[in-house]
Amino acid sequence: MKEGLLKTENLSKSFSNGGTLQHVLKNIDLELYRGDFTVIMGASGAGKSTLLYALSGMDTPTLGTITFGNEVLSGRSSDGLAVFRRRHCGFVFQQIYLIDGMSVMDNVLAAGLLVNRNKKALLKRARELFFKVDIPEETWGKFPAQLSGGEAQRVGIVRALINSPEILFADEPTGALNSKTGLDVLDTLTAFHEQGQSVVMVTHDMRSARRGNRILYLKDGTVLGECNLGPYVHGSEERHRKLRSFLAEMGW
Repeated sequence: MKEGLLKTENLSKSFSNGGTLQHVLKNIDLELYRGDFTVIMGASGAGKSTLLYALSGMDTPTLGTITFGNEVLSGRSSDGLAVFRRRHCGFVFQQIYLIDGMSVMDNVLAAGLLVNRNKKALLKRARELFFKVDIPEETWGKFPAQLSGGEAQRVGIVRALINSPEILFADEPTGALNSKTGLDVLDTLTAFHEQGQSVVMVTHDMRSARRGNRILYLKDGTVLGECNLGPYVHGSEERHRKLRSFLAEMGW
């Protein structure tokens, strides 16, 4: 039986738009499990990124509760949520947000030092992660402007994993990359998931979605359906057909 990691009850998010209340998330009851690669899909405006930001403590819901393990996140202060994110979460975005004036290594260490003051241990962890994502040592002293898009995103993944987060959140991580470099990033995320990393990824791309074992489909702020694809198998036509059939059923 899978171990629960994060749970929502009656999760709702509303915004005021020109005096009109817009309901982006509507009464979502959801449980995410440790070790899963969960993919969130849906049409533009369905609430995908809003859900990811609420789950990760980057945004606060209007109503409902979010529980991470035994910790209730709802109602925490901004500082309390920031501490939670640093200790438990890693983030990979479409825009990578590396700090231009810092080297690749220093970008990663800066994130690590927010949680762990043992620089020697952080350096060891960073080196291990860089080798895992095929960023060679001669690149560690470079600045972000000297990296390709794929290299920068893999550095972003290392930065996200430096504190050994329990859950890695990824928002369209291949959206700004070409086909080849996007595939490299997906291979990297898949490799870490296969080593036990829990991942939650928002995407509109079927190729990316096939990497997940659990697909959630959002429509108009609610979870319309879900599909279990099982462990990732490279090149599986059956996996592709199952996902395509599910998305067609959802109205994709």
